[in-house]
Amino acid sequence: MRVGFIGLGIMGSAMAMNIHKKGFPLIVYNRTRSKTEPFAKLGVPVANSPREVAEKSDVVIDMVTDAPDVEEVLFGRDGVVYGAHPGLIVIDMSTNSPEYARYFAKRLAEYGIEFLDAPVTGSDIGARQGTLTIMVGGKREVFERVKPVLEAMGKTIVYAGDVGSGQMLKLLNQIVVGLNMLAVVEAMALAKKASIDMDKLFTVLSTGGANSFTVQYYMPKMMKGDYEPGFKAAHLKKDLKYAVEMANKLGVPLPGTALTLELYNALVAKGLGDKGTQALLRLYHELSGIKE
Repeated sequence: MRVGFIGLGIMGSAMAMNIHKKGFPLIVYNRTRSKTEPFAKLGVPVANSPREVAEKSDVVIDMVTDAPDVEEVLFGRDGVVYGAHPGLIVIDMSTNSPEYARYFAKRLAEYGIEFLDAPVTGSDIGARQGTLTIMVGGKREVFERVKPVLEAMGKTIVYAGDVGSGQMLKLLNQIVVGLNMLAVVEAMALAKKASIDMDKLFTVLSTGGANSFTVQYYMPKMMKGDYEPGFKAAHLKKDLKYAVEMANKLGVPLPGTALTLELYNALVAKGLGDKGTQALLRLYHELSGIKE
C-alpha cells in the first residue's frame, strides 16, 4: 500500500517517519520544503504538490493546522482531487470539526475518493514513539483497509463510527486536555505564591488521585521553565473553539471549557501561540505577579 503524507510539522514529521520505518512505500509533501529534507536524505520521494502525492499513492494522509488548510490541500490549486484515481483514500488526521469532516467526505466522493477523519492524541512524544491514540470516523470497510497504516503511527486505534465521529471524539478529548492543563497550572501558580516546594507538589500530584498525562509529561517541563511545544497553545485554542461551538449547537453548557478557551485566547493574543500548551503558566505568573 503506497502512502502519501502531507504536512510535516511537529506531529506529522514523526508520524510519517514511523510509516517509513514500517516499510510502507512513502512520498511526502510540505509547503515549507526544508521540512522534507530528513526524508529526502533517507531516499523518500518528495512531491512538488498534493496532486503529485495523490497520483503516486493509494492512501493520502494530511496532518495540517486547521480546516482551511485541509481544504486547500484537497481542493486548491494542484490539490489532491486533481490526482484522483480509482481506489484512492484520503485520511484527514488534523483536528477540526464533525461538520468539516462530513463536508470533506461529500466533496471527495464527487471525485470517487473515500474519506476517513482520524485525529490523534498523545502529543509529540506519542508521535515519535508510534503510540498515538487515533480516533477514526468513516466507512468500516475503508477503516479496515487502512488499519495497518494507522497501526504504524498509533498504539490505540478506535473506530468511532460514521464520518465526523473521529473529530467528535477528539473534541471531547481536548476538553479534558484543556481542563487538565488549567488545573495543573492553577495548582502550580498557587503553590509558587504560597512557597510550597514544587518537587513535593509533583510527588503528591503524580502519585495520587490528581495524576494525569499533563502532570507526568508537562509539569516537569513547567518546573524547568520549558515552554517549547509538544502541542502548540494556538492549536489547543482552535480545538476548544470547535468544542464550544459544537456544545452551543447541541445546547450543552460547558463553562469550564469556555473559561479555558478564553485563557488560551489571551495567551495567543500575547504572542505565545507557538509555545506549548503549558505556556498557560506564564499567563498565570503574570496575573499573579510571579517573576519567572
